[in-house]
Formats: sequence, C-alpha cells, structure tokens
Amino acid sequence: MGLVRRTKLLPSRTMASLLPLLLLAVLPNARLESAISPVSNVGSVSSGSSSSSSSASSSSMVGVVPGSGSASGSMVGSGNSVVGGGSSGVGHSSLGGGTVNGNGRCEEITIPMCRGIGYNLTAMPNELNHDNQEEAGLEVHQFWPLVEIKCSPDLKFFLCSMYTPICLPEYTKPLPACRSVCERARAGCAPLMQQYGFSWPERMACERLPVFGDVDNLCMDNHTSSTGYGSGSGGAASSAPLPPAAPPRPTRPNIIQDIAGVPNCALPCHGAFLTPEERGFAAVWLALWSGLCAASTLVTVTTFLIDTQRFKYPERPIVFLSACYFAVSIGYLSRSVFGHEEIACDGPALKSRAQGPEACVAVFLMIYFFGMASSVWWVILAFTWFLAAGLKWGNEAIASYSQYFHLAAWLAPAVQTFSAYLAGGVAGDPVAGVCTVAPEGVRSFILVPLFVYLLLGTSFLLAGFVSLFRIRSVIKRQPGAKADKLEKLMIRIGVFSVLYTLPAGVVLGCHIYETTLRNAWLDSLACPCQPRARPLYSVLMLKYFMALAVGITSGVWIWSGKTVDSWKRLWRRLFSGGSGGGGHGGVGAGMVAGVTGVSGGIGSTSIKGVVGRVGVPYPPAPGPGSALLPPGSVASASQHHLHHHVLKQPPLSHV
Repeated sequence: MGLVRRTKLLPSRTMASLLPLLLLAVLPNARLESAISPVSNVGSVSSGSSSSSSSASSSSMVGVVPGSGSASGSMVGSGNSVVGGGSSGVGHSSLGGGTVNGNGRCEEITIPMCRGIGYNLTAMPNELNHDNQEEAGLEVHQFWPLVEIKCSPDLKFFLCSMYTPICLPEYTKPLPACRSVCERARAGCAPLMQQYGFSWPERMACERLPVFGDVDNLCMDNHTSSTGYGSGSGGAASSAPLPPAAPPRPTRPNIIQDIAGVPNCALPCHGAFLTPEERGFAAVWLALWSGLCAASTLVTVTTFLIDTQRFKYPERPIVFLSACYFAVSIGYLSRSVFGHEEIACDGPALKSRAQGPEACVAVFLMIYFFGMASSVWWVILAFTWFLAAGLKWGNEAIASYSQYFHLAAWLAPAVQTFSAYLAGGVAGDPVAGVCTVAPEGVRSFILVPLFVYLLLGTSFLLAGFVSLFRIRSVIKRQPGAKADKLEKLMIRIGVFSVLYTLPAGVVLGCHIYETTLRNAWLDSLACPCQPRARPLYSVLMLKYFMALAVGITSGVWIWSGKTVDSWKRLWRRLFSGGSGGGGHGGVGAGMVAGVTGVSGGIGSTSIKGVVGRVGVPYPPAPGPGSALLPPGSVASASQHHLHHHVLKQPPLSHV
C-alpha cells in the first residue's frame, strides 16, 4: 500500500525537480549525486500525486530544543534556551492549539536530516498533520538542497522544529520556534529561492510565531548565526536568562522569591534532593539524636538544681550551655510532635519569610537563639578557665562578674535573632522539618557568628592550657608534691574542649559546603538539561548529628560519684522523708584538695589568700616538712610560689 496520506507541494514545478538545479547553479563544483539523492524519492512520490496549491495548507508550528546531548526526551545543550513562563509556565503557539505529544508516546527520531539535532525523541502526529515520520521525512527532505548550501545556519533547526517536534514524557504543550529563528532562516534562504521563482511558504510565516523573551509564551531560539552553521550541538549562545526547561510547575504569586532566576518560585515542602527513603531515615535520625541530647542535658541541668553549690565558676557555664542545648533539642523534637508540614511547610511549598506568632517562628527561636547562646556560653566557659588558670583568679572573683556573663550570653543572641527575623530570614528546613535561618542569611547569621565564637573560645582555651602546664611544671619541681589531680583536671578540660570544638568545627564546615554549592543544586532543579547535582546525603546527616552532639556530651563533666550521691540524696528526700544527710565531702575546698588529694576540709579559698572558716584548720600539704600556713605567715620562696599557684585555683575537680 502507499502512504497513508499523499504529500504534494507543486503540481508542475516541484521543489524536488528544481532545487537540484538550484544547487548546481549556486555550487557548480558540488557533486550532483550528493544533491539529488535525498530528493529523488520525493520526486517520485510527488509525480504520482494529485495537484495541490504551491504552498501547503496552513497548520500549527511547534518548537524543539537543540542541544549538545541526546538524553531521552530532555532539552540538552548549553546554547539553547526556553524563554517565557508567566503564571502558567507554558507557552502556546498562535499557529495551533494541539499538543506536541498528542498520543502520549515518544519515539526515536528516524529522519536522517533531523538526527543529531540535539534531541532524539519526537512524537507523531505532528502539528503539520503527518501521521508518521515517513510522511514527515518525505516532505522535509525536499528542503535538503537549501540545507546543504547553508543559505542560513538556522534553517535545519527551524525545519526540524516543525517536522520532528521534541517529545518530553511529562510535557504535552507545543514549543514553537521563536520568531527570530524563522526570520533568520527566511532572510538567508528566501532571496535565493526567489531567484528561481519560489516564495517563502505561507505556512512558515514568521509573524505567527512568538517573540523571543515573551514572558507569556515559551519558544525556542538557537543562536548559531554568529558561529557558523551547526546542527545545534554546540556553539550556541543565549541572550536571555535560562528558565526551567521542565514540565510546568504551579506558581505562588504571593511569594516574593526567586530561585535560580525563576520568579515567584518556592521549593517543595519535603526537599527536592531527597528520596522518600532518605526523608524517612532523616526523620528517625533527628528524633534519635535530639532525644538523646534532651535526656543528657536534662540530667545535667537537674543535677545542678539538686546541688547548686557544687557547680561554681569557672565550670558553671557548662550548666547554662547544657540548658541551651536542651532547648535546641526540644526545637528539633517538635518536628516529631507536630509534624513536618505543620512547622516547615506552607501548603505544598517550603515556608519562606515566616512571620507572626506561628509554630515556625517559635521553633526558629528555640533552635537559633539558644544555639547561638550556647556558643556564647562556650566562649564564657573558656574565658573563665583562662581567668582561673592564667590569671590566678579564684571562684569568688569570677562569680562576681556573673551578671556580665549573663548579659553577654543572652543579649548577643537576642540581637542576632531579632535581626534575622526582621530581615525575613526565617524559612523552613526541607530536611529537618523545622524552621531556621533562610539560606540567603546563612553567611551573615550563622557562618560569621559561629566562626567568631569558635575562634574566641579556642583562643582562651589554649591560653588557659598554657598556664595549667606552667602550674604543673612548678608543682613537679616541689619535693614530694604530686600533680596527679591537676593532670586529671587538665585531661577532663581537654576532653570536654575537644567534644565541643570538633562538632562546632564540623557544623561550620557543613554550612560552608551547603552555602557554596547551593546555587548549583538549584540550577539543576530549574533546568534538568544540566547535569543533576545534589548535596551529599551523608554531609546533611552529619551536620544535624554534630549540631546535637555537644549537648549529648555535655554531661561528661558531671560523670562522677558525686552526681550519683546527689541523686541518691534527692531520692531519699522525695521518697524516704529523710533530710538527705551527708555533706558535700570536701566540695568547695578549692584546689588544695583538688590538686594535692587531701580531703576532709570544707573551707573555701579566696582570690586574696586562704581564708578558712573559723575553727577549721587548713589541710596540710603533702610532702615532708611542708604545711599550709595561715595568712600572714612567712614561708619559703618555693613553698610560697607553690601555694600561689595551688591555693588560688577554683575547685574545678569537685564537679
């Protein structure tokens, strides 16, 4: 049987019979067989067909996307662009109202002239009413001589955009070639056609096509005129910004936000970069570590409330640091209680620029404010250690400045939180399901403060360690003196410092990683033609774990027998009706007992000297012939130097 429908162009002077002569006239050195071979079949079909007008019937025109790749159904290549968008996200050609993929099936392009044009899938019937590629190929190959002589570098792209429109599995609207493509092709080829009695076909009228850059209609433009003729596989450049070459997405006009250059755009609620399995694991991961953090910090804070006299400066900031992490963990746990959508989402979209009394803002306050406050308390902790070890301050002297410590620890985070809120920097976290600082404000409100706090705290900590090493060397030079207690104290401080600085440094690095690569991830969402980029899932999970790890390990400082005794006394007081009995067993005795190991005293130390309670003797220092003398006594130079370093240290080892 013949073709399903017959293809006819001219009744007497067909393009098939005249364009080979045209090619010979323009290119006298061209080989005849190379020009005629793709046309001869068309001539045989046309000669046996009935008459028709010199121009084919008017039909609609759809566009294609040339590019450098051949991914199935994808728009590939960096030099071709889709413009327009508007509220609907799709553009309609004025030449017809059909769909590119009317039958819902994509097929590989088999027409030789259009293979390698930059995409490899098309759909039939096209909008020129060709039922299959055989029909379309017979007609489009009649223009092969014009393509061969390169009368316009845009002709091949323009023809293929009509005869083999691109097929995208999830995109059913037509994408016509832009008017500029048609005009460039017509300007290059129409004069040559007129010399031999042909006019530009009416169905190729450029005025019917949308204009490049029209925000209401998507169209395709292939800028290759400045680089010579090509098939659309390279050398193309676009003068317009690259909007998403993807199926239309719902827009939210009330969102004043641009993502990857797309206006009124919002990220999906549950994160566009995670699979359902990854989202499920993230929920369990956050619930696990935030629960452990809440339990550990609650024990620390409760232990302090049971026995407040036990926690003196310079270690008391650990209690407030733990309290801050308890609030942070509650903020993360709220996601498990209220749900991801209730806190971080605004319908199907991720919440952005949250304001007013809502759950998102409340969670933001708990996570951000108390998170920054914990960093300030870390700086204060390192500073008080430096005062005690480096400047030989006693706990009473340090405690006299406690009101200033509290002022700094709560005022600085409050200013940061208030500034972030006023700047509209509160947004949902698509991974954690909570609200935190928006990505645009991470540099100003997270990276810079965390770096400054970490640098200050580490500096004070190192200075304090240098002083402790000096004290240790002095003690070891004293006859019979032992530095075991001091060494244990230094180890505890060192371990706790590592348990803070390491997680804080990792969190800072994770934020830098996300901030640096975020635009590339968003660009891959906006335009699937780009290589798919996504964050490392392990880095995301590591960030949340390290953000809660400090709270989990904050109880290291109170892991001792005294903590067990405090809880036993509370138990007896609540359920046995007893008074709890027992003293602190040397709590508050200062570094005399802490460093030398002598117990039994309940006296206290002062910055200006050793001031014992009335009737309480001073405990003797170890070593033969050495004793701690009351104020006003004269000791040897070595003993005085040792006591100067030992007696004035705060009771760090009695926590």
